[in-house]
Amino acid sequence: MKTVFVDTNVFLRFLTGDDLRQREKAVALFKKAAAGEISLLSGPPVFFEIAWSMRTVYGQKNEVILEFLTSMLRLPGLRITDITVVEKAIGLAKNRGMDFADAYVAALAGSEGATELATFNRKHFEGVLDLYPLE
Repeated sequence: MKTVFVDTNVFLRFLTGDDLRQREKAVALFKKAAAGEISLLSGPPVFFEIAWSMRTVYGQKNEVILEFLTSMLRLPGLRITDITVVEKAIGLAKNRGMDFADAYVAALAGSEGATELATFNRKHFEGVLDLYPLE
């Protein structure tokens, strides 16, 4: 079966419908995957771009963004690389009010066994991971 990697703009056209012709093509792609005709693949960089675009271009709140990212995980015929970390990141973002990118960093660090995080962006990670002293 053919595997097709799905980029950010396909998901955004599907979600926003701001270009109806492209939205129709995105819907057709997702229908083919749901019918088992093709296999779709996507990954964390696409999630980062979607979250950024939805926040900065479309003015969406974090809750809406996280709900859309969660719904992507349930699309039939779509496989997400690094799915375990993505799921943890979405859960962490929902529970802690973090944006997806920061939550992904924390989830990835934890899943790889890091006990501390070196960052100058301390306020976003307080209480999530121990912070390495950079003084």
